Amino acid sequence: MRQGWRWFGPDAPVTLDDVRQTGATNIVSALHQVPIGRAWTESEVRERQTLIETTPPGRSPLTWSVVESIPIPDAVKRTGAKAKAEIEAWIASLEAVAACGIKIICYNFMPVVDWTRTELDFITPTGATAMRFDHERFAAFDLFVLKRPGAENDYSEEDRLRAKTVFDAMPEAEMAEITRIITSALPGSTTEPMTVPGFRERLAAYSGVDANRFRQHLIEFLEAVTPAAEARGVKLTLHPDDPPRPLFGLPRIASTADDYAALFDAVPSPANGMCFCTGSLGVRADNDLPAIARRFAARIHFTHLRATTREGDGRSFHESAHLDGDVDMVAVLKELVAEDRRRSAENTIVFRSDHGHRMLDDLEKTVTPGYPSIGRLRGLAELRGILHALDARPT
Repeated sequence: MRQGWRWFGPDAPVTLDDVRQTGATNIVSALHQVPIGRAWTESEVRERQTLIETTPPGRSPLTWSVVESIPIPDAVKRTGAKAKAEIEAWIASLEAVAACGIKIICYNFMPVVDWTRTELDFITPTGATAMRFDHERFAAFDLFVLKRPGAENDYSEEDRLRAKTVFDAMPEAEMAEITRIITSALPGSTTEPMTVPGFRERLAAYSGVDANRFRQHLIEFLEAVTPAAEARGVKLTLHPDDPPRPLFGLPRIASTADDYAALFDAVPSPANGMCFCTGSLGVRADNDLPAIARRFAARIHFTHLRATTREGDGRSFHESAHLDGDVDMVAVLKELVAEDRRRSAENTIVFRSDHGHRMLDDLEKTVTPGYPSIGRLRGLAELRGILHALDARPT
């Protein structure tokens, strides 16, 4: 298995030498400066690749192995194959990436919002901070700030009462911060957070798009792009929903093993693969992570390894240290190593330690939410230790 590290580019607080010092060898990155929907050019990709892979004398080499992500425009999610121009631009970006020899592309298909949290610096018992999703705070935002039409139908009477209590007791500045977090753009994106009225408009645009239609839109997208990916040896890896359940009344269709099975059955191309994210899938107690890894082993080309701890009835959760929480990381890695050993050297699985705690010096530094260097380094070291114990030294 190849050790990856998500790097947000030359302006990121984490440098390439920082990455080298972690022991990671494979970069996971993207052209975050390119507006969503505009095709990447080969020259843009190669410029970034040259920056990553031109190794100064005496330094350890790095390889850009995974693109995470080429964002899928909202029009594709809402209308599927009708968004021809947007799909063609996405294919052009894929072709530019492939021309530079990068063979793994990660993407997600979550409507309106990407991964969603209500806190970015939840204080853990050690004093380190973690990201957290608090169901009651989320419901308070949805019901009493966003005031989404029909939102009350998505919550029980008890939920609504608790959310009102939370909302009434919360200082205005705190609710404003929750609003900013929820409406913020994608990790690493240069787009600005949405306003509350703009957020309502984006949600309203999905009127009539239920889970079946939304899944069909993803299938239509895959039917259009997988021939180009297959012809160029590119593996497309769909990231799970985070959290893995509907939010804001919108469907989410990459939350369970059955969700992935439906997509693989509909588009059986070997290019149609999975980003196996233990943190996202692990939020659901009914997701058996080792079983999912075993079932879809041949379609897993990229993995996000992190752990989450479910709170109360499981609707709230926070990010755990990588070997804590509700994820049996040893059992998961046993399955991934078994699959990795069946593969050729150039087709091995890329993994990265995902979402680290903000700790030590990073508590005083500017960091990308979810991506502090020290917490991810701790996670990578722990994962590397498991792999050594399994006699599967990472590369």
